[in-house]
Amino acid sequence: MKSSHSPGAVSAVFDEPNLIADAGLVPLVRLAERVGLPGLVAERLRIDGAGNSGGAHPNVKAMTLVAAMCAGADSIDDADRLRHGAMGRLFGGVRAPSTLGTFLRSFTHGHNRQLHAVHRNFLARLARDTPLLPGLDRLAFVDIDPTHRRVFGRTKQGAEFGRFKGVRTLHPILATLSTPLARPVIAAVRLRRGKAADARGAGPFTSEALAATRQAGASGTVIVRADSQFYNADVVATCRRSNAHFSLTVRMNPHIAAAISAIGEDAWTPIRYPEAFVDPDTGELVSDAEVAETTYTAFTGRRKAEQVTARLIVRRVRRLNAEVTPGQGELFISWRYHAVFTDSPFTMLQAELQHRQHAVIEQVIADGKSGPLAHLPSGSFQANNAWLTLWAIAFNLLRAAGSLAGVFHTRATTATLRAHLVNVPARIARSARRLTLHLPDRWPWQHAFTDLFDAAHAPPD
Repeated sequence: MKSSHSPGAVSAVFDEPNLIADAGLVPLVRLAERVGLPGLVAERLRIDGAGNSGGAHPNVKAMTLVAAMCAGADSIDDADRLRHGAMGRLFGGVRAPSTLGTFLRSFTHGHNRQLHAVHRNFLARLARDTPLLPGLDRLAFVDIDPTHRRVFGRTKQGAEFGRFKGVRTLHPILATLSTPLARPVIAAVRLRRGKAADARGAGPFTSEALAATRQAGASGTVIVRADSQFYNADVVATCRRSNAHFSLTVRMNPHIAAAISAIGEDAWTPIRYPEAFVDPDTGELVSDAEVAETTYTAFTGRRKAEQVTARLIVRRVRRLNAEVTPGQGELFISWRYHAVFTDSPFTMLQAELQHRQHAVIEQVIADGKSGPLAHLPSGSFQANNAWLTLWAIAFNLLRAAGSLAGVFHTRATTATLRAHLVNVPARIARSARRLTLHLPDRWPWQHAFTDLFDAAHAPPD
């Protein structure tokens, strides 16, 4: 590609009042309204009283923030992109960034709990009214994982030196919901202080994620997957109370090593993975491994009622060096072991494969960090907590839009959804009372945009 004109023959003037840069917000906002997001916010979120001057019209302000995030905003100031060109002719009630900042700083812990309820109800409505989670009534996976987000500024509430030496962070925790046929959406999200332990509040958080999963329509088998931070009696007990299964990575310790050593050599099943995966211990790509299982009783140091006997599924990969942890015996010289504690109803190889697919939550976290979670923009902890939940709402809205746009966009990242379906320029033309969006000729994703537009504007059932 090269320029078609000399530099002196090209100029730029910002003077066209009938253009917009994000035409995809038209079907997205219509979809959110059709599913009832503004009404949910107005009904559930009550920010009033002395000291809460930013709490008026929370539905309008929340919709402004969600729309801005769908268009690519990663800070409060980026919401100003909603006030250019002809946007005022398409949308009413868009608020200025300063007003939105005041709104977020009005949040307390109680208001965030109300916003969490909005998020759960909105996800349930999206799952009911769009093809967001096919197969949810048969098999669903709930994945839980924490992450750290670096922040700057000594006055930012909750920012502490945590896992990463010399780096101030806040410590969100996420739970995603997916099926074998659907990409993950966000079932629950919370913000925690930088020094918070990974598993802090894991039991109640798991319970809330499972409640959101059931509310979304998961009436069949539900499996909770998590790494070793969440291998504890509270998470397992929560799963069993909620009629869900668990699949938790287990750290190597003397009890686990003894259970693995008792597995006979004839019990190991060789497997070859069609797609190599990264070994978490070494970073090497692994294509060949062996899998076996045994019965294991966990949490033996606790009361009898809290002890749990279930399956211990072990994957072993041959070592490429002779290093071994002292005290683990000769068996551990040749192999590295990765154990999963689970009560999965599936066969050994199915359960092992499903557990490795827990990594899908990392894609959601990376998606957020490349978008609205590039910054946690406020100095107020509760404002950042609200920003996090609004991102979860925007993420689920984009995923629902992708499911309406077609097969490719059903599995695309939100960055791709924004590039293909949201950040589309358009010229606005009026004829009588009708507005027409004139979009770029030969737009590569025209049919996907049209499918989304038509579905969002179709008469309700």
